Amino acid sequence: MNQNYDNRVRLYPDGKYRWVHEVNLYTNPTILFDVYKVFGVSILIMIVMFFFIALFSGDLDLDAFATIGKIAGIVAAIFAVLGIIGYYIFALISGGKYLVLFIMDETGVIHQQMPKEVKKGQVIGALQTLMALAGGTNPGIGILAATHTSLSSDFSHVLSVTAQRRYNMIKVNELLTKNRVYVNDQDFDGVFRFIASRCPKAKVKG
Repeated sequence: MNQNYDNRVRLYPDGKYRWVHEVNLYTNPTILFDVYKVFGVSILIMIVMFFFIALFSGDLDLDAFATIGKIAGIVAAIFAVLGIIGYYIFALISGGKYLVLFIMDETGVIHQQMPKEVKKGQVIGALQTLMALAGGTNPGIGILAATHTSLSSDFSHVLSVTAQRRYNMIKVNELLTKNRVYVNDQDFDGVFRFIASRCPKAKVKG
């Protein structure tokens, strides 16, 4: 993996790879896709509930199926509208950017969302300082701990690793945890191979 500064993947003295990636929320819809997947699961659960209600009440016939279908369609339409409205409100609040610091080693990868007031250049500068000092004693490095939300994946528990090069994203999925690893074009294949080769239980695609 390349050793240049900026948003490239770099190995640090503590044995961990770090890089920062800025996702454009207007041109990269992967977060919106995940929102719709959650809505889809909710609709499926609702359909199953209505099915069993009709089954146990003895009203399960073609009319019941038609009614369930209509309700599901209405709810899906509402969720579709609410999802895109909510997403663009989130994008506006976030300034159109989703800034993430990734930390990866032999055992797993951490997806660390940075607060909206933190800029990409600040994170890159802190990473440069971390590399220069090795010991991490400069107060400016504290920005690397300014986490908004954090999601970690244990490679030994990962069940699937999927590359989506179009969106610079690698899906790293455990049973209940769905991690998203974003990486630049130049380092994408290297990071993908690194992760895939360390997930013994995973189905690898891409």
